[in-house]
Amino acid sequence: MAFDGSSIHCLVSELNRELTGGRISKIAQPEALELQLTIKTAAGNRRLLISANASLPLIYLTEENKTAPLTAPVFCMLLRKHIQGGHISSIEQIGFERVIRIRVRHMDELGDPAEKQLYIEIMGKHSNIIFCDQEDKIIDAIKRVPFSLSSVREVLPGRDYFIPAQEGRHNPLNSSQEEFISAVFSSPRPLVKAIYSAYTGFSPVIANEILCRAGLSSANSSAELTEIQQIQLYGAFDRMMTDLSQERFSPCLIRDAKSGAPREYAAFCISFYPKDTLVRYESISRLLVDYYAGRNRATNMQQKSSDLRHLLTTLLDRNRKKEAIQKKQLKDTEKMDLYRVRGELLHTYGYSARPGDRSLTCVNYYDNKEIVIPLDPLLSAQENAARCFARYEKLKRTKEASLRLIEETSLAIAHLESMLTALDLAENSADLEAVHQEMIRYGYIKKKGKGKKIQGKSKPLHYVTEDGYDIYVGKNNEQNDYLTFKVATGNDWWFHAKKIHGSHVIVKNPAGGEMPDQVYEIAASLAAYYSQGRESGSVEVDYLQKKKVKKPAGAVAGFVVYYSNYSLLARPSTEGARLVD
Repeated sequence: MAFDGSSIHCLVSELNRELTGGRISKIAQPEALELQLTIKTAAGNRRLLISANASLPLIYLTEENKTAPLTAPVFCMLLRKHIQGGHISSIEQIGFERVIRIRVRHMDELGDPAEKQLYIEIMGKHSNIIFCDQEDKIIDAIKRVPFSLSSVREVLPGRDYFIPAQEGRHNPLNSSQEEFISAVFSSPRPLVKAIYSAYTGFSPVIANEILCRAGLSSANSSAELTEIQQIQLYGAFDRMMTDLSQERFSPCLIRDAKSGAPREYAAFCISFYPKDTLVRYESISRLLVDYYAGRNRATNMQQKSSDLRHLLTTLLDRNRKKEAIQKKQLKDTEKMDLYRVRGELLHTYGYSARPGDRSLTCVNYYDNKEIVIPLDPLLSAQENAARCFARYEKLKRTKEASLRLIEETSLAIAHLESMLTALDLAENSADLEAVHQEMIRYGYIKKKGKGKKIQGKSKPLHYVTEDGYDIYVGKNNEQNDYLTFKVATGNDWWFHAKKIHGSHVIVKNPAGGEMPDQVYEIAASLAAYYSQGRESGSVEVDYLQKKKVKKPAGAVAGFVVYYSNYSLLARPSTEGARLVD
């Protein structure tokens, strides 16, 4: 679910409490379409994350301090020039739209008091962060929109800022009963659509909740309701809008009953989902972090890794086609022994062949069955035999070469697939660079120049259980090798998803004794989570002591062999252990 008007209303209330009066001490732009404001308040520093990413626009308070690029983008520098050091005077929602306005008081170049406005528009592919002066003249935007892209509204420096009008939609916060009945019941249509189409900032979730509170079904049509039911529906609508106006919020997250993954959220308690799937929150920002943080990171990584992913996918396709050709060549060598047998039989029975014969019928002494051997009538029996042996030798060489090439191609495919999995597990630019460097090291791509300097270094993940056991998770092949053969000792335990690509997971066991059962389960869940089977309900995980894990000579990074192991089924999860920075 995307942000709707009620979620924005709840969030603005929280941001006003937390940030109004605070000083903007730092402005960073961690991603191309993302801002992070650090605001110094009486209660301490707070971080506000804002994203205008078309696939995942968002805004919330977070404790995470995202790494900024070494060179700040132009929009970030502009904001630093004007409002860094300024104080937030107000944060408000425009109508019931998915638009937030942050007013900032600051001193201009002459030392006089001034005010600037930052508009955050959470509108799917039209999302934007627009910086304006006090008169609503656009200074700049994180996404400029010329007339060629939108004939409705240009978002360019010097243009007036405005929100395009939504024809036929009303502000639900000041809607009367007459307006509600006129807007919702103006024409026959599904009742849910009739409600959310009539008001700005409304989503199907809000509409369904109003129906549920009114005791009506989403299957109803707007034409079916009696006058009493219409008034009953308006009553439920009005009570919800009153709660929102008076800031009586109860942020709620809905989790999937089977997987436990976040499914929906709202600024109020949802009645039409089972109670055991609801998780209540005191803070809407905390809810949004839990709902969006993982998706935001995955979306950013997906975009940043697109070039590497395309290259790996192309290489995989080529190698799979090459493997198919090699396997076909191998299949063609299945007649190899037939040519050898024909040659031997011609040596034995060739005396009975007459000049000009096109075949020789004889008994195959290997199976005592009659066999017909085709002959070239221009050659003698011995010359035909020599040709059969030559054909046999050629197919034999082809088979040996094909087997070797198939093994090499198969290993290359496995290596490329493992790097593709590492891209899926990447959490930051350093992780992506580690995969990039591995591709260079193994000759999949050529090194060009010095490359872009990446801040920070990719490190394995480190978890700690409640029992105090340290668990390490590799995010790429190099880290897997490092953990298994540098960090782990003989009595430590090694975990890996069975027969699929994934992370090496190491549980440190310095005492060498038996570990609690829950530690095995937690480590197996981590191995399942950091693997190709992450989206599955359960994954089979192999585990054994590290001393039984071997690396073949000349094997690529991350490739190991083992023969004696235990296995268990695990649900992909990071629960049960605390991630240590």
